[in-house]
Amino acid sequence: MKTIITFLSLVIGLTFCFSQSPLQEPNGGEYIFNPPQESCLTDQQRTLIEQETSSGIALLKSQNRLAYNEANRGTHPLFIWPVQKSSSSSYNEIYGVSNYVDHNTSFPDQLTDYNCGARSYDTTNGYNHQGLDVYSWPFGWYLMDNDEVEIIAGAPGQIIAKNDGNFDRSCDFSTTTPWNAVYIQHSDGSIAWYGHLKNGSLTSKNIGDMVSEGEFLGVMGSSGVSTGPHLHFEVYTDANYTQLVDPYAGTCNTMNTESWWQTQRPYNSPGINAVITHSAPPVFNACPTTETTNESDSFDNADNIYFAFYLRDQVAGSSINLKITRPDNSTLYNWNFDLNNDFYSSYFYWNFSGVFAMSGEWTWEATYFGETVSHSFNVGSLSIDEDSSESTSIYPNPATDVLQIDTNTIITNANIIDVTGKSILAISNQNSVGIKSIDLSNIAKGMYFLTLKGESGETKIHRFIKN
Repeated sequence: MKTIITFLSLVIGLTFCFSQSPLQEPNGGEYIFNPPQESCLTDQQRTLIEQETSSGIALLKSQNRLAYNEANRGTHPLFIWPVQKSSSSSYNEIYGVSNYVDHNTSFPDQLTDYNCGARSYDTTNGYNHQGLDVYSWPFGWYLMDNDEVEIIAGAPGQIIAKNDGNFDRSCDFSTTTPWNAVYIQHSDGSIAWYGHLKNGSLTSKNIGDMVSEGEFLGVMGSSGVSTGPHLHFEVYTDANYTQLVDPYAGTCNTMNTESWWQTQRPYNSPGINAVITHSAPPVFNACPTTETTNESDSFDNADNIYFAFYLRDQVAGSSINLKITRPDNSTLYNWNFDLNNDFYSSYFYWNFSGVFAMSGEWTWEATYFGETVSHSFNVGSLSIDEDSSESTSIYPNPATDVLQIDTNTIITNANIIDVTGKSILAISNQNSVGIKSIDLSNIAKGMYFLTLKGESGETKIHRFIKN
C-alpha cells in the first residue's frame, strides 16, 4: 500500500532557521550570443529588399492604396520596443541587446555606437552594422520553438513588403538563404525592417494592410545570415534608402539628433530575465539544437534542486540578493552574491539537497537593481511505503558516536547533509540486511539531515543532532 507522507513532523518545534550564505561556489557565468563576423545581409540581398519594397510602394500607389502621402508628410514615428514576451511565457523578461548601429565608417574593428561605446561590429569588407540586434535570453532556441518571443510593430504603418518560407535555424554566415522579414512604411515615409523572423510565423496580413503600434508581426527566429534567434531592426528616413536612422539619441549618433523612441531605454539596462529551479544543470547545446533546460517546479523532499538566475547587462561591482524561503515563511538561505564582470547576459546556479524536509510551496527569489523576481516551487509529499516509513526511526537523537537505524525495510543508501546543503557522509550498502547504523565519530557537532533510501526506491528524511 502506498500513501502520502508529508514530513512536517520533522520540523515541528524547530523554532530557529538557518539563513546564512550557503558555503559553496556557483556554476555558470557569461553567456555569449554568437559573435557576429559578417553582414547579416549580403549586398545582393540588400539590393533585392530595396527592389521589393520599391515595387510594393509602386503597386500600392498605382492602386491608390498607398497610405503615405508626400504632400501631407508627418513627423517621424516614435517607436515602442519591438520585442515582447508572449502571454504563455513564464520568464520575467526574454531579451538582451548585442549590437547597436556602428557610427564609425572605418573598419575593421573600429567601432562607435550612439553612446560612444563599442557595442556593435563591422567587417573586413567594409560593412558597418546598420541596425539594432536584440536576441532572446535565456534559452533562445527553446523560446523560439515555443513562440515565446514576439516581434511587434514599433509604430503604426503600412506593410509594403514581406518575406516568409525561408529556413530559420541558421547558425553561421555561410548561408545565402534570405531572411523572413516584414517591412513597414510610416506616415512620414520612413521605413522599418524587421528581420530574421521564424519561418511560418509572420502576420497573416498582406502588402497594403495597415498595422497598429504593438501589433504582432512574427516570432523571433534565426533565418537568413544569422547565428541564433534575434531581431535585426533597421530604419531609414525614406524609400530611397540614402539615410540610415539610429533610433537612439546620443553624443556619438552622427545620423539624427532626436531619439526615435517613445521612451529610450538605457544603454545598459541591467535586469533579471528569469529565476528558475532545475532538476539538473541547464545545458546549452550546440547551435541549432534546442537547449536542455531541465526546468522543474515539483520536487521530492530528498531531491537535489538547482537554483538559477539569468541576467541581462550584468554590471561589474554590483551585487544580487538571493533568498530561499520555506513554506512557513522562514528563511533557509539569504545571501548576497557579488558580480565582478560586465556581461551582456549571464547565469549562475547553486544546487542543494537534504535541506527540504518541509513539504509545501517554497520560494526562490532574486533582487537586482531594485527589481525582485520570485519563483514558486513545490517540495511535495513523497510517495513511499506506508509500513516501512512508519516503522523507520533513528536513535539516539541527539547522538554522540553512533546513530542506529530501526526499520523493517532494507536501507541501501544513507546520506548525511549539513544545514548548508553540503553532503558530509554518503554510504551505499547492497548486502542482505542493509544499513543498520552510522558512525558519527568524525562528524562535527551540529544539526544534520539524514536521507535514507530503501531497496525499492522509497525515501525518508530524518533530522538529528550530533552532540
